[in-house]
Amino acid sequence: MTGQQRVLILGATGKTGQSILHALLKEPQSFDVEALVRPASVGKPEVQNLAAQGVKIHVVDISGPMDQLIRVLTGVDVFISAIDAMGQRAQLGLVKAAKSAGVKRFVPCAFITVAPPGGVMALRDSKEEVYQEIWKESLPYTIIDVGYWHQISFPTLPSGRVDYASVITPQVQIHAGGTAPNMLTDLRDIGAFTSLIIKDPRTLNKFVVTYSDVLSENEIFALMEEISGEKIQERQYATDEIIAMHEGAAANARAKPNDWTAQTLAFIADYTYSKYVRGDNNPSYAKYLRVPRREGAVP
Repeated sequence: MTGQQRVLILGATGKTGQSILHALLKEPQSFDVEALVRPASVGKPEVQNLAAQGVKIHVVDISGPMDQLIRVLTGVDVFISAIDAMGQRAQLGLVKAAKSAGVKRFVPCAFITVAPPGGVMALRDSKEEVYQEIWKESLPYTIIDVGYWHQISFPTLPSGRVDYASVITPQVQIHAGGTAPNMLTDLRDIGAFTSLIIKDPRTLNKFVVTYSDVLSENEIFALMEEISGEKIQERQYATDEIIAMHEGAAANARAKPNDWTAQTLAFIADYTYSKYVRGDNNPSYAKYLRVPRREGAVP
């Protein structure tokens, strides 16, 4: 696609949103980038930082009157949602508003591992509700899945020298034998991939998945040991343990629908079950689900 596209991003201060924002800002010849911010977030330092970077800020209640949403979406070429995990259904009104406003491409908040709908991952199912709404409205779209982040896919070392980069310490778990291959994307690359995807007219009305590597846990552990010279004492989780944790976390989340911790633990258990027991997050299954692939930095 030639010319500058007007892009409006929801969730530009989150991890995924920041990656996308920074990548698009590097291409002013291709993108005029703006941010949609909810009223409760307008005073946050992260939002003020966006304004300092020259990003135009639109403060709108996304659950508010439809005419306000239509007004802010009118003239937008590409709308990208990087909303938080708990806010997926808040996109439903945005879909209707985007259709009325004539948005040319709606990129819903996908950006997760490949998995089927229908009870495997609660987060996937809530995202699928948004996709169904898009299709009902005949809204032009692109759905982008990214596998799992590199940043949360490596083990920590006995010396502690990589603890600074790990979300969890120690991180030494191996699941279901560690043999399942998984697609991985560096968080910092999600924005670059998104830039390529929304510039390409072939990706309109398509599912797209990005990944840089396909590695099993055993392969990742072996790489870390080879590079570091350290021996990792892994904690093995058997398949039946993972299934039991998955079922228990799901039951707890159903019993506590408004409990953030319960929902988050269920999301984590869903990821573990899907990635390592079912083995969903791999290129062959993505192809089966008819998802075009975008590997490395290939346009």
